[in-house]
Amino acid sequence: MKTTVVIPNYNGMPYMETCLLAMRAQRVRPDRVIVVDNGSTDGSAEYVEQHFPEVTLIRMGENTGFCGAVNAGIRASGDAAYVILLNNDTEAEPDFTGALVAAMEGDPAIFSAQAKMLKMDDPEKMDDAGDFYCALGWAFARGKGKSASRYTARTDLFFSCAGAAIYRMRLLEETGLFDERHFAYLEDCDIGWRARILGYKNVFVPEARVKHVGSASSGSVYNLFKVRNTSRNSIYLIAKNMPALMVVVNLPFLIPGFLIKALFFALKGYGREYVRGIGAGFRMSAEGIREGRHIAFQAKRLPQYLRIQLELLTGIVRRFAEMLP
Repeated sequence: MKTTVVIPNYNGMPYMETCLLAMRAQRVRPDRVIVVDNGSTDGSAEYVEQHFPEVTLIRMGENTGFCGAVNAGIRASGDAAYVILLNNDTEAEPDFTGALVAAMEGDPAIFSAQAKMLKMDDPEKMDDAGDFYCALGWAFARGKGKSASRYTARTDLFFSCAGAAIYRMRLLEETGLFDERHFAYLEDCDIGWRARILGYKNVFVPEARVKHVGSASSGSVYNLFKVRNTSRNSIYLIAKNMPALMVVVNLPFLIPGFLIKALFFALKGYGREYVRGIGAGFRMSAEGIREGRHIAFQAKRLPQYLRIQLELLTGIVRRFAEMLP
């Protein structure tokens, strides 16, 4: 089946050679590799053009965020059956592409499948073993910092981390592409949630391994850009995907969840930026409702909503379990 790899890039010069050489070394070679450059000024786009002629380079001219870049790559993928999204600060192992495609081929109900993401500086430790969401309004990665040897089984996820994941093109026509209003952060939770509402699955594929630096574009784990966007998008995510009754049911969890986050970021020195992001999220949500971007509740989808609600509640236990060694 035809597979395209889409790699968004913004000033990623230190990472491009490692990332693209790993694509050349795949045992199951993708039919096409597309690098979408978000207006880089560090020469990384020119480097790709000169040293990797087999790669299709799309220049956006300005920074359109992760969403704008990957959407451009998806649209340029033509008749591909699958599209793999891959961060530029990664090094995929040789079986990465083949394992992801094999997982998709094995189950037509899978919307997306995420690779096993390992820490670049310590590949024996996990970076991300699949992403979940809970009723506190928190999205979180499973296994971060823990031994990679503990995560060897395929498992269902709430959503796939789009830093190293494959998507079924046919189902993207049903869900729609990534919501570019997110710009960056939680866009993968949003699209995975939409797929879940439609009854599709997101899975973790441990056979597909990739080493990941992390926070290469934003510069650090915590910074103003990241805090502002994640807090804004966390509100928009709920307003867009939760029916009104579901919001009411989850309010006793969402309110303390956001208060805990506000305190956390205040202690990190980003409290004001977090609160401003929340306000921006409410404004963006109101605009989204007026413009019809809210996912309308359909009675025929009730079983999916009930299943999602159960996962939101059990996700709280899962989140605090992740804090254990």
